[in-house]
Amino acid sequence: MIIEQRMRMMRSITCHLYGFLDCLMKEFGLREASFMPTNKVKDEEQTMLYQMDKYDFRIPNMFLVPMVALIMINISCFTGGIYRVLSLGELDKMFIQIFLMAHIILVNYPIIEGIVIRKDKGRIPPSVVVTSNVLATILTCALYPLLRNV
Repeated sequence: MIIEQRMRMMRSITCHLYGFLDCLMKEFGLREASFMPTNKVKDEEQTMLYQMDKYDFRIPNMFLVPMVALIMINISCFTGGIYRVLSLGELDKMFIQIFLMAHIILVNYPIIEGIVIRKDKGRIPPSVVVTSNVLATILTCALYPLLRNV
């Protein structure tokens, strides 16, 4: 069940977002339809990662950046919520938010593992982590004034 939740979250963050943007661009005439063939050849390391039940993050950066940025935002919100509970004692107000963020972080543990722990070729590249951190910081700073009183 947890694997299905992971796949649903990853699919909703990447595929649906880019499919929606692609459809909008086609409707406004900004992009013509194109077919990009993908590499179907598996190497020895991909097979080994598959057998170890590890995700292979050697995919285009445009799919990784939104996922990693949302994980970074969730982690920062989780730590901010824990700080708020410890410093202001607002557990009754923050319990559901902290529980939801903790659940999202646990479900997306393979992404965090791909950022922090793994050192093989299937890990998330450092350039994606830096780009995602910049994007997460921009989004957080832009939306914080709008959402802090909600």
